[in-house]
Amino acid sequence: MAKLLIVSAPSGSGKSTIVNWLMKEHAELSLYFSVSCTSRAPRGTEQNGVEYFFLTPEEFRQKIDNDEFLEYEEVYEDRFYGTLKAQVERQLEAGQNVVFDVDVKGGVNIKKYYGDRAMSIFIKPPSVEELRRRLEGRGTDTPEAIENRLAKAEYEMTFAPLFDHVVVNDDLEQAKQETLQLVSDFLQ
Repeated sequence: MAKLLIVSAPSGSGKSTIVNWLMKEHAELSLYFSVSCTSRAPRGTEQNGVEYFFLTPEEFRQKIDNDEFLEYEEVYEDRFYGTLKAQVERQLEAGQNVVFDVDVKGGVNIKKYYGDRAMSIFIKPPSVEELRRRLEGRGTDTPEAIENRLAKAEYEMTFAPLFDHVVVNDDLEQAKQETLQLVSDFLQ
């Protein structure tokens, strides 16, 4: 029976690096991303049904009203992101272990919905100071944006106890191996 893997973390914790490594280097795990919905327009070469299902804000709201989402968020006005229950069910029925790379609230909601069929992992930076160093090192954010991300990260870290496992990403290789072990054990 296919299972679900939920991975959440504050921005800059290394979550995407770890998840992408697992999916690329460990094909034996049969991990597949859940294909989410968004109300934003496709970017570059993005295709409907591949990276996202692209909906209008009206279509998105209609699906919210119909309780079709496992989790969703309105990031900015009329800019929604969410995961459809039916899409996840289709992937599970196809034998895919579904991976969610989601924010902490979404992670907690998906875990609640699927219970023991899902395992949730929180990737935690060693400290807020280290997170600041990483975000500054990226060179992609303004100082103000970094402060906002750090404030959000401190809030998100309060959710860690609600997850099945917490992996501290102090050393990336070690965090990858620890995550691989947790996922392998869970899927067997």
